[in-house]
Amino acid sequence: MAEHGIGFVGCGMIAEFHTKAINEIPNARVVAAFDPVRERAEKIVGMAEGGDVAVFDNLDAMLAHPGVTVVSVCTPSGAHMDPAVAAAKAGKHVVVEKPLEITLPRCDAIIEACDASGVRLCTIFPSRYSSANGRLKEAIELGRFGRLTLGDTYIKWWRTQEYYDSGGWRGTWALDGGGALMNQSIHNIDLLIWMMGEIETVTALAATLAHERIEVEDTVVAAIRFKNGALGVIEAATSAYPGLSKRIEIHGDRGSARIEQDDITLWEFQEKVPSDNDILAAMARAGATGGGADPRAISHAGHRDQLADFLAAIDENRPPFVDGREGRKSVEVIRAIYKSAAEGGKPVTLPLHDA
Repeated sequence: MAEHGIGFVGCGMIAEFHTKAINEIPNARVVAAFDPVRERAEKIVGMAEGGDVAVFDNLDAMLAHPGVTVVSVCTPSGAHMDPAVAAAKAGKHVVVEKPLEITLPRCDAIIEACDASGVRLCTIFPSRYSSANGRLKEAIELGRFGRLTLGDTYIKWWRTQEYYDSGGWRGTWALDGGGALMNQSIHNIDLLIWMMGEIETVTALAATLAHERIEVEDTVVAAIRFKNGALGVIEAATSAYPGLSKRIEIHGDRGSARIEQDDITLWEFQEKVPSDNDILAAMARAGATGGGADPRAISHAGHRDQLADFLAAIDENRPPFVDGREGRKSVEVIRAIYKSAAEGGKPVTLPLHDA
């Protein structure tokens, strides 16, 4: 295994999760950090294990650091494109926190820059690495649901007014790219597409009901039709006190399953297999709501597993499990939902162009 040096662009809360993850990957270490607020970069220095971390106040200087092989972009969502493109042009492999970017042209600029420079790109979606979601995906691929009929996700979370007031970028179209959908719910939207297949049509309504001084939605509902003919619902909110466990449900004419947070709470199929017994024995409702009320109440294990896969993809010269094109899909669906809501619930058909 090659040794990989990671350089951060943006050293806020999510970079701390990346640092914890990198500390647990044998062939990776943080070697550089860039943030306009030096104190944030120095906090990463204090958390990182395995050697000296250089702090930079200039992105180009960090990209010239010979020990940096991978750049992790952890800036606000609408500020991903510029550093990601710059990193690609500097010949660095690129990790981008979700969402890949907040519009499709900006997503495409990142993808094209990485393709042109021959570097690898991944979008962070750690929920794909949970064992519960993996079991559900496997059951779908094995055809255990029969014909898929419904695919739904519900992310009824709570964020205080103080959360939105705590950062000038939160709740803005320019840097947050949206509200409950783009920031909080994109993980489960990614899961829904990964499990059910691509979405053909969305019909949506959105509102800001529980917060002030934000430009974006805190409550949204969308009816969806998948390309395979199945129907579904997306409900997303940061307006639901006290914040509930996120949920995904898959139904077919031969089976149904439900995951709450990271626990399987429904697993019922017409045709049983021996491994079902293990799942049924372990079934229990989640004891915590994860990020439902507290954005810090998440594990870094999924980040660790995804970053380990990304570094292995670099070493093995293969695409990572979640590359840029995979990351683009959820942004396209969210932009379609926003378009439908802005047009009073008019159906919007994918693919979108220049959205």
